[in-house]
Amino acid sequence: MVQHRPWNDIIAYTILTLAVFIVAFPVYLALIASTHDAATVVSGNLPLVPGHRTLENYYRAIFVGGSRTSREPVGHMLMNSFISATGIAVGKIIISILSAYAVVYFRFPFRQTAFWIIFITLMLPVEVRIYPTYKVVADLHMLDTYAGLILPLIASATGTLLFRQFFMTVPDELLEASKIDGAGPFRFFKDTLLPLSITTIAALFVIQFIYGWNQYLWPLLITTQDSMQTIVTGIKKMLTTTDELAEWQLAMATAILAMVPPVAVVVFMQRLFVRGLVETEK
Repeated sequence: MVQHRPWNDIIAYTILTLAVFIVAFPVYLALIASTHDAATVVSGNLPLVPGHRTLENYYRAIFVGGSRTSREPVGHMLMNSFISATGIAVGKIIISILSAYAVVYFRFPFRQTAFWIIFITLMLPVEVRIYPTYKVVADLHMLDTYAGLILPLIASATGTLLFRQFFMTVPDELLEASKIDGAGPFRFFKDTLLPLSITTIAALFVIQFIYGWNQYLWPLLITTQDSMQTIVTGIKKMLTTTDELAEWQLAMATAILAMVPPVAVVVFMQRLFVRGLVETEK
């Protein structure tokens, strides 16, 4: 039997509070820096209270943009990142769930070989694939396009492995019951497997959305126009060293705004995840 002791609770909450403080304090500093001017930020004496330029800095970041290295407004970069991250997440889920369904429920020659070939791609570092992928995208004239940002990244061996392992836990009686009811492969997939996979889909969507949102190397390679750059590459360009003072207040405001969509996705998908668990238990 587990015994609840007050000292154990005090120690646990102390450690938890300290961990939250360590993680949240840099974010708080970025939020405070986004409310001051650039001179105050780089002076070394940044106050721990908000300044008086909050509306001005955020309005300029969202609708105007920087005046030196990157003139693209943050609102447009957020849209580019959201479109690419959503496309990558949805594409990975669709391809992964269909490939896992084929590997588990269909019998065809070299079925296991196909799965292991997909699995082995996890061992290939990004640098090995980056040049041939760029060459293909360039030959197809997809530079500076959403298709170029999304399509090369939608294949996912991790997602295929995750769905495969989940499908292997589904009782065979469900497949037999569907066959007795006259359901074909598509109906069994749509009416049985998809509802059972809601929690897995929600979890994988969060992971892949954040993966797509934080992409830096690939968007940096294939986007040459400021109008197509993502929020991560935009922040890097804001901090490029020049003879002039970097606009740190805009960079910090951009960093704060860049955290909002992933957090919103996590919160929304968490509710979907919990609802899926409740429905599965029923």
